[in-house]
Amino acid sequence: MANLELCVVGSVALDSVETVRGKRDEVLGGSASFICTAASFFVPRTRLVAIVGDDLPRGHLDYLASRGADMSGLEVVKGGRTFRWAGRYAPDFITRESLNTELGVFAGFQPRLPDSYRSADLLFLGNIDPVLQLDVLEQIRKPKLVALDTMNYWISRKPAELAKVLARVDAVLLNDEEARQLSGESNLQRAARVIHAMGPTIVVIKRGEHGALLVHPHGVFAAPAYPIDEVCDPTGAGDTFAGGFMGSLACAATIDDDSLRRAMIHGSSLASYCVEDFSLDRLRVLEQPDVERRFGEFRELMRF
Repeated sequence: MANLELCVVGSVALDSVETVRGKRDEVLGGSASFICTAASFFVPRTRLVAIVGDDLPRGHLDYLASRGADMSGLEVVKGGRTFRWAGRYAPDFITRESLNTELGVFAGFQPRLPDSYRSADLLFLGNIDPVLQLDVLEQIRKPKLVALDTMNYWISRKPAELAKVLARVDAVLLNDEEARQLSGESNLQRAARVIHAMGPTIVVIKRGEHGALLVHPHGVFAAPAYPIDEVCDPTGAGDTFAGGFMGSLACAATIDDDSLRRAMIHGSSLASYCVEDFSLDRLRVLEQPDVERRFGEFRELMRF
């Protein structure tokens, strides 16, 4: 296995989530938390770049470190308040209502890569301001692959800046609604081609309970969603997918059609586990044989 170095720039947050399965207050959340945890099933270490206040419980930092997150790039602001989000999901687990968003120290986030991070082979730019994503690209040396996530807010509010980032990355991971908004196309296949023309050679469109679509120069691949008996909390599923996807690629000898397809299934496998409990609770107790077993179940699910 290649075991490439992976750097992740994103958020570490405290989430308060309510679903028909229950409610949890101020549990560990944020894109970087889910991505680093998912990637830990494939790589021993992930370079973490994020910002938190000193109010973040020490146990959360210890957990991330236990999953191989290098904390050198985590800025802890003395007297600062950690990013918080609160939301409530409808019974279908698709529609959600944001009840509160408190950016705290995240509002002033200026990602700074320690020198030891600048030689990372793979870089994942989490859902942050595209201006900041561009700044990170100026700090890293010669990565083999750069992938990014974005959201509706940046697509509508900073299209020019986002276009500059897209022109410089290799892959983009976004959901179907974002893909349609970014491309102006309702058909996802056409949407992927439009986004491909913006710069990224690899386009991954996450479709929730309908799986994920991969479009790249060597072909198209559709990964199904794993059938789950009981969803508990979908928060972080997309970031978990991204972590599994990037972690899987970090283990690949080369980034080609086969490794991209495997990465899609590894990402989908971990995302299917994530939704089975609140926050990172299911991933906390997950073991390597569980990951490989579900990967095998995906193979069987797709066999005909």
